[in-house]
Amino acid sequence: MSDKPDLIEKPRRFYKAATAGDAKDGLYPVLLDGRTPKSPQKKPLALPTLALAQVVADEWEAQEKVIDSTAMPATRLAFTAIDRIAETRAEVAREAAAYAGSDLLCYRADGPTPLIERQDREWGAMLDWAKAEHGVALEPITGIIHAPQPPATLAAVEALALRLDDFSLAGVAYAAGLFGSTVLALALRAGRITGQKALDLSRLDEIYQAEQWGDDHEAVTRAANLAVEAAVLERWFAALRR
Repeated sequence: MSDKPDLIEKPRRFYKAATAGDAKDGLYPVLLDGRTPKSPQKKPLALPTLALAQVVADEWEAQEKVIDSTAMPATRLAFTAIDRIAETRAEVAREAAAYAGSDLLCYRADGPTPLIERQDREWGAMLDWAKAEHGVALEPITGIIHAPQPPATLAAVEALALRLDDFSLAGVAYAAGLFGSTVLALALRAGRITGQKALDLSRLDEIYQAEQWGDDHEAVTRAANLAVEAAVLERWFAALRR
């Protein structure tokens, strides 16, 4: 008898086709042989745009013999938006503001000069965009010791987050955690940058070090996994804009 614990068996694919359906009450359902699957809280899997419903339906269609939820990030994000955001909007908006309060783009290196210049140029451009586009004026500092941002700025971020629809807010909150930056999350939502660019900016220090000393295998693998998530977020926000 094996000493290994039994693995949780994945459900078998029970449908022939997954498609995006016609709008009903302003939402586009995902259809599995004409029937809409339910979220963990038993709510219909329906999305605010046809394009986003198709993104989610494509994940279900891509499943083969079994349904592997770990390979369905857009579906998981949709369930988060459907089940969690409506009931916890204020909490999630505060999370977005908290990420802004320690936004990665605000913590600059004190050397070497090429890295400082790259951060000033690339991260600075993102902070300038956030200020011009959203009135969010975050103040960069040198070093890694936390420095509080102006309360009015964080209040502006929280108010902005609260104005987002449930699906956009779910995406922004997830992206802010992924990149360590609410600014990058908002820029990706707006289509200002791609998912890969957002990831590269969040890894700017790491990329610089790799250029100087060579790649680390574990870092490369981790970056590849993160790139998959960033690409999903790019598709998510692009579909919401359509």
